Amino acid sequence: MRKLVYFVGLSLDGYIAGPNGEIDFIPVGDDMWEWLRAEYPETLPTHVRPHIGLAADAPNQKFDSLVMGRGTYDPALAIGVTSPYAHMKQYVVSSTLGRIDDPAVELVERDPVGLVRELKRQDGKDIWLAGGGLLAAALLAEIDELVIKSYPVVAGTGVPAFAGEFRPTLFRPTERKAIGDGVQVSWFTRT
Repeated sequence: MRKLVYFVGLSLDGYIAGPNGEIDFIPVGDDMWEWLRAEYPETLPTHVRPHIGLAADAPNQKFDSLVMGRGTYDPALAIGVTSPYAHMKQYVVSSTLGRIDDPAVELVERDPVGLVRELKRQDGKDIWLAGGGLLAAALLAEIDELVIKSYPVVAGTGVPAFAGEFRPTLFRPTERKAIGDGVQVSWFTRT
């Protein structure tokens, strides 16, 4: 069965973005770009790939579906990109977006848990949960694995990795890798 994997970058104090969705404070060095190109190429937006030395049609290695919240989708819309991850099936969970004018991106206005359960029953690679914090909290019971990219920066405030109610959930660490520039990647599996 497919797994839901929350593959996400965090500041040292647990934020995935600044208070207004900023991500430009996260120090992503050359070592990290190289690691992403080699290990998780599908997590790089289609329109960005040619600018970082990756073919737009580079094969997906781990994920073929993406579930994201509106805050994760909005930056692409702001620059006129309606299908930021055209190399995989994209789902945007939002009750406020209204509509998406791109047939490659499916709007899910309610029940993200039902969506994920249906996707898990289908054949394919794993499902990437890209954020944001509200969606991750809503899907916490469905998250099978965490891949946390920990960047050596403190944000102070912003969008937390999980923005929901107090619900302690145990995960077992399975691997840790130093990438360079102070970045650590850690893998966790639900216990």
